[in-house]
Amino acid sequence: MKKVALFLGLMAAAFVVSGGIFLLWALWIPSPMPEALEAMTSSETVEVRTEPTLTFLPKGKKPKTGIVIYPGARVDARAYAPLGRRLAEAGYLAAIPSVRLNMAVFEPDAAERVIAENPEIETWVAAGHSLGGTMAARYAETDPGRFRGVIFLGSYPLAASQLKSSGLAVLSIYGTLDGVSEPRDIRAAERVLPANTVWVAIEGGNHAQFGYYGDQSGDNAAAISREEQQRQTAEAIINFLRSLEVAQI
Repeated sequence: MKKVALFLGLMAAAFVVSGGIFLLWALWIPSPMPEALEAMTSSETVEVRTEPTLTFLPKGKKPKTGIVIYPGARVDARAYAPLGRRLAEAGYLAAIPSVRLNMAVFEPDAAERVIAENPEIETWVAAGHSLGGTMAARYAETDPGRFRGVIFLGSYPLAASQLKSSGLAVLSIYGTLDGVSEPRDIRAAERVLPANTVWVAIEGGNHAQFGYYGDQSGDNAAAISREEQQRQTAEAIINFLRSLEVAQI
């Protein structure tokens, strides 16, 4: 009995230690780059709200379309502030929720609170980077009546995804030099995506440059600047959102 008790005690201690290590790993994340922090200041054209959710809104206009951007795993939500700001400048509400333990897999329904905070928005699109995109899509397809579309940024859906039959419009943006979500894996998801999915390949783009959090382990070096990748990403998203608006007319 003493041996059994000792074994169980050791197992419990190992579990606690492993859990502690995981928590430290999940909570220790890179700081947003200076450009991201600079983008979080309100201006004459953009209103920035930091509570309860980081949200960017166009000033002088009441947007009818909103986009929720799920952060990538272990990435600070503020790292996507420059992208959110670009979308607000184009007339859209862009919200970037922080997620539990910095991983959207622990809070796939993060968009729920964003929607509740902005009841005036008529049309919602779920988007996300890397793991964030996978979880955003998973949530949107469970309730397609609340969303018009899904946007993947260096990301792709689960193999069991039902997006193909969901009626949701889909946009997939990826960098040709992405070393984390490799282009071949992103394109392989075509089998579970709608036939009219819009594909945008950013030549020379990589994985980390979809945000402003520095380089990422396992990624390839980009052949274009972060600013250029962000510009092309925002342009593709804005064109996609406008196409949804036209379809509603």
